[in-house]
Order: sequence, then structure tokens, then C-alpha cells
Amino acid sequence: MQKKSKLRNYMVPIMLITSSAIMAMAWIGHLKYKEDLSFLAAAMLAWVLVLPEYLLNVSAIRWGVGVYQPSEMAAMNLSSGIVFIALVSHFFLGEEISTQKYMGFGLMIISMALISGSKKTETKNQKDL
Repeated sequence: MQKKSKLRNYMVPIMLITSSAIMAMAWIGHLKYKEDLSFLAAAMLAWVLVLPEYLLNVSAIRWGVGVYQPSEMAAMNLSSGIVFIALVSHFFLGEEISTQKYMGFGLMIISMALISGSKKTETKNQKDL
């Protein structure tokens, strides 16, 4: 059982981060081809990307319960999603990333560390109840 838990410790974050990367492409990747794709074609392309992303995301969250708290998994997913939006915007769409944005991403990393680090404290407090 412990081997399964160790695998989950690594796989759930990877699955959530991969899900965020796919979602970023679905949300804004089509903008690179705005002139070439109709709205309907862009929407269909986005939905083709969203279905596997959704399956990956839901699987990761269901698999991760018990190893991670739902708030930790949501924070991983949302934080990585914002970072991937910036990466897609920069590398795929050519948007500049400013110093202010880099500082914001740094704050997200700090917030993820705080959210993930609270697990031990919360577990101890829950035992006291």
C-alpha cells in the first residue's frame, strides 16, 4: 500500500500540471491562428484538447484524494495553469513577460509552498479533534 502512495505522491502533481499545460493551449493557443480559423473551428479544436485534459484532471484529483488535500490539488492545478498561460502566451503567441509577471509567478511558487507545507500542521490539528 505504501508503494502505491509513493507513486501517487509523484504522479498526481505530474497529471495536474500536464492537465494545466493542455488547458492553456485549449484556452489561448488557437489565437495564433485567429485569422486562419473560424470561431467554430477554434471552438472545436479547443474541445478536442479539453476532453483529454478533463479526463486527466478528474483522474488526478480522484486518485490524489487521501495523499493530497483537495485544496492542495486545486492550488497545484490553478497555479500551474496560470504559469502555463504565461508560457503559451510568451512562446506560442510572442507576448513579453515583464518583471512584474515574473514576480507574480514567484509569489505563486511561495503560495504553493505555503499551501503544501500546511499539510503536516493540519494533519496534526485534525488528530487533536
